[in-house]
Amino acid sequence: MSRTIVAATAQLGPIARDEPRSSAVNRMIALLETAHHRGAELVVFPELALTSFFPRWFIEDEALLDRFYETDMPSPDTAPLFEAARRLGVGFYLGYAELIREAGATRRFNTSIFVDQSGQIVGKYRKVHLPGHFNPEEWRAFQHLEKRYFEHGDLGFPVFEAMGGTLGMCLCNDRRWPETFRVLGLRGAELVMLGYNTPVHYPQAPEHDHLQDFHNHLCMQAGAYANGNWVIATAKAGREEGCDLIGGSCIITPTGEVIARTQGLGDEITVAEIDLDRCRELRENVFNFALNREPGDYGPICAGAEDRDRTRASTIAQSRLSAKGVTD
Repeated sequence: MSRTIVAATAQLGPIARDEPRSSAVNRMIALLETAHHRGAELVVFPELALTSFFPRWFIEDEALLDRFYETDMPSPDTAPLFEAARRLGVGFYLGYAELIREAGATRRFNTSIFVDQSGQIVGKYRKVHLPGHFNPEEWRAFQHLEKRYFEHGDLGFPVFEAMGGTLGMCLCNDRRWPETFRVLGLRGAELVMLGYNTPVHYPQAPEHDHLQDFHNHLCMQAGAYANGNWVIATAKAGREEGCDLIGGSCIITPTGEVIARTQGLGDEITVAEIDLDRCRELRENVFNFALNREPGDYGPICAGAEDRDRTRASTIAQSRLSAKGVTD
């Protein structure tokens, strides 16, 4: 039985702050149809694909902030995308901001889902590695308030069976951490799908700005090679509300090679055939985990986890008090 999938990375150009969901969804449907006409059975969209990248703004009005989140998936706005996938027989990955209310509390996550060819959600992931900061910092050209607007993901790095293989997901900054790919690899992921919104300008180290495209591909190619899995990565790109975002959406083989890449910074797809059985080239040889890993010597990777969690909780609590004007 063939385990070959024709897949597409479906890059989106900028989404304006006031652009309605229906516009973003219509753009994605157009990309889905184009990918289908080129033989694609699987399409990967970006992180936060339904809205502008709102963590760049400090939004104090909670009702205004909530407009960027989805409380249902599919929703009336996103249902046409699910219907198009079902009609075309194409599975897709979608990143979005998720808001849930449980036990009287509001919780917010940076989330992605995988929808199979029948239009059913078969996998969900919530972003683990949240970059940025909690309180607004006036010296920045733009904010990066993911730590304020999202909780640390509570699902870990799950894998799921779909399209004849074992699939996994992550989001944006997750790709920079080798542990992301290693945990997914240990769980058998043969394909990792991810979306990103990555600015050209890095405020803390602007001397790295010219390296943003290089670092984007470097971490994903290394993750693919060291774990023997495919990677499909998709950007929201271009000049969005005054902030320049990199493109470079791509498909990477288990040997770490980029075999398909978008050329511009707008709405664009690129397609490649991926053979999931190629993962064996690495996993039965140099990266045979059962034979060659030495986990007994990897203790420092997880050392201090409890201290880290306590420090994180304390820092977040203090940031929230500071935001409310409460100090010691």
